[in-house]
Amino acid sequence: MRPTRPRLEEACALLKLGAPIVVAQLSQTAMGFVDTLMAGQVSARDLAAVALGNGIWLPVFLALSGLLMATTPMVAHHIGANRPHRAGHVFQQGFWISLTAGALAFFAVRHCGWLLLRLDVSPPLATLTEAYLRGISWGLPAILLYQLIRSFCEGFGHTRVIMKIGLLGLTCNVPLNYIFIHGKLGLPALGGAGCGWATAVVMIIMLLCGLTYLFRNAELQTGEPFRRWQLPQRDASTRFLRLGLPIGFALLIEVSMFTLIALLLAPLGDVTVAAHQITMSYTGLTFMLPLSIALSITIRVGRHSGAGDHDRARLAATTGLQLALVCATASSLSMLTLAAPIASLYSDNAEVVALAAKLLAIAAFFQLPDAIQVCAAGALRGYKDTAMPLALVFVAYWLVGMPAGYVLGLTHHLVPAMGAAGFWYGIIGGLTLGAVLLGLRLYVTMQRDRRASTGTEKERDSIEQSRSGLL
Repeated sequence: MRPTRPRLEEACALLKLGAPIVVAQLSQTAMGFVDTLMAGQVSARDLAAVALGNGIWLPVFLALSGLLMATTPMVAHHIGANRPHRAGHVFQQGFWISLTAGALAFFAVRHCGWLLLRLDVSPPLATLTEAYLRGISWGLPAILLYQLIRSFCEGFGHTRVIMKIGLLGLTCNVPLNYIFIHGKLGLPALGGAGCGWATAVVMIIMLLCGLTYLFRNAELQTGEPFRRWQLPQRDASTRFLRLGLPIGFALLIEVSMFTLIALLLAPLGDVTVAAHQITMSYTGLTFMLPLSIALSITIRVGRHSGAGDHDRARLAATTGLQLALVCATASSLSMLTLAAPIASLYSDNAEVVALAAKLLAIAAFFQLPDAIQVCAAGALRGYKDTAMPLALVFVAYWLVGMPAGYVLGLTHHLVPAMGAAGFWYGIIGGLTLGAVLLGLRLYVTMQRDRRASTGTEKERDSIEQSRSGLL
């Protein structure tokens, strides 16, 4: 019974951290859904502009926000090591990086006309898409700074406030969309482009809420985020970027793979594209559970590792994996048994529902490897190990999953072309390989951590530096 109690305590801690993160992530997803729904009520062109605009700004945001996610494990390590004042140094260096990232996002999103031209988008749709992106660009610096504050709070284990801010953002999004889309309160009616301006205002509101909490919370102030303010420092910024850049690139690799699949499927017709999008939408929702657990694992592993409690760090990683597998098993069973009813929630077209149900049944089989790979990556971030996981993700997704999906989906080299189903089989292969590779990397890292805990101080420093190059 004695080994069971620590595991139960760790599971409760992970769920306490993870539950608010799930709500926050779902709130963010729901805002995109609300934009799509309200723009679609104006016209098909407005809906297409919002959808196309999302395909441009979201990858930019995810890559840059992934860079700032390095804040969480670095802060958690300092908290675990009982040196919270050093967390403020991380925040200050992250602040300068977030300002740079915000400026890059602002200009990149506002100057994407060349991309729309390359995609052969019709001039009226391109004009509306650019208007949408110009609106949302004003909020990107704010939301990236908020991402820094969010990661700082998560490093301290404060996730409930992230949930509350996410829900507030969702609540504000609906009336603001209505005001900007239909031109209320003396504003001009902007149609779908108004969703961009509404989202920008929501991003600014979320930043203001995050700043208010950061200033007023006593525990966060022990991190001294605003005391002894530092200008950018080369060594500190390098450490931050060395940890954060692989996270950002890993997110970009995953997002770009699914974006490319959608583009490759476009010539197969509306039914195929619609069924693929339904499958993407639902699996994206189910992915929120293991993703939130993975973020919790990062916090717990980082804190235990910083405290030198290597056994508890391993327990957090393994317990989190077990929790994620339970969630993934439930998701997989629901998709296998309720594929058609789930698909029918998205469309009343019989052909679309039939194909989407088939794809959902296939996607059910990658729930388990997907949970393993995302939680293993989360644990590795807690150990400050991000460079090698990036390489492993690239191999799994772009050297195995994507080519396999292309061969199965669009060629007759191995079997008759399977269309969208072939790509989903390729995704299963890539995710399974990713789960194996990241799982092995985590095992090796935990073994190194075990040796570090029993070695001399010099040996511990050597192992830590070889693992992350950050200390």
